[in-house]
Amino acid sequence: MPRMLDVSDEVRAEIGDEEAARLLAGESAPGSYDCTSCRTPGDSEQERTSTVLFIGDETAVLAFAHATCLPSQVVQVTEEQLQGAVRSIGAVGGEPQQQPLPPQHTQQPPQAQQSPNLVPEQAVLGVTSGLVLIQNELHPALVVEPTAPVARPGTFGSGDDFLPLLIEQGFMPMTELAAVPPVLHGWSVLLAAGQLHAVLQPNPNGGRPVAWWQAHQPLQVTDGWRAAANKHQQVLMFAAPVGSIGRQPREDLMRDALDKAAANGKLVSAALPLAGI
Repeated sequence: MPRMLDVSDEVRAEIGDEEAARLLAGESAPGSYDCTSCRTPGDSEQERTSTVLFIGDETAVLAFAHATCLPSQVVQVTEEQLQGAVRSIGAVGGEPQQQPLPPQHTQQPPQAQQSPNLVPEQAVLGVTSGLVLIQNELHPALVVEPTAPVARPGTFGSGDDFLPLLIEQGFMPMTELAAVPPVLHGWSVLLAAGQLHAVLQPNPNGGRPVAWWQAHQPLQVTDGWRAAANKHQQVLMFAAPVGSIGRQPREDLMRDALDKAAANGKLVSAALPLAGI
C-alpha cells in the first residue's frame, strides 16, 4: 500500500530515485513505527511521515518520524553517534523505524565537549538541559558555559571573546528573560533516539551543518523536556561566560542564575530548530 511519506529532494539525492520510489510505494517503508523524535507510535498509511537520513562516516540510516515532529532532511553525524542511536532504538523493542542504507557518497547533569570553532584547547563547553518558563509557557533549554575564558581563534591573551563570537554568529544579547529569542536559522539541535547528541552550526565551507558542540555520550533528557521540544519544534540555547551560571542542581536555581547573568549583560540566546531521529 502506498505510504504518506515526505521524501525531500536532499534525501532523494542521497538514496537515489529507485529507493525513493520503493519507499513511496510501501515496498521498503514500515506501516507502523515509533517516531524517532517524540518516541510515540506513528502510521505511514494514515498520517504524513518524514524520512530523515542520517549519514555517518561509513554507513547511513534512514529514520521515520511524524511530519509534525520533523521535516524530511539529511543530517551528518559521526559513525559513533549513528551506531549508538541504532543500539538505543534496538533496546526499546518493537518494529525498527530505522533502515541501514549504503551511502550514495561515501535537568540533567552537564556534559562538556571541546568546541573546535570557538574555544582554545584548554576550554570545554558545559551543557545543561532544563525547562525555562517564559510568558507562562515552558520551553526546552540548553545552557552553555565554558570552563575557561574563550579567546578568539588565532589570538592569545587574557580576554574572553565567547559572547562576542556568538553574537557574530547571530545570537542575541539578553537583558531579561521576558520573551522567546528569535530563531537562528542554520543552527539546530540534534536529537537521536530521544537523546541529545549535538548542537549543529552552518558549515563555513557550505554543505551540511557541522557540530559546534558534540556530546561525549548522548545526553539523556527528561520526558517533559522532549515533549516541550516536540511541541515547540525548537530549543532555546542560552550561553554565558565562565563563572556566570555554574552547575545548578535545580531548574529554579538555574533560572535565577540566568536572570542574574542577563541583568549583568552576560547572556546571549537564540531559538534553534530541531533536527533528529
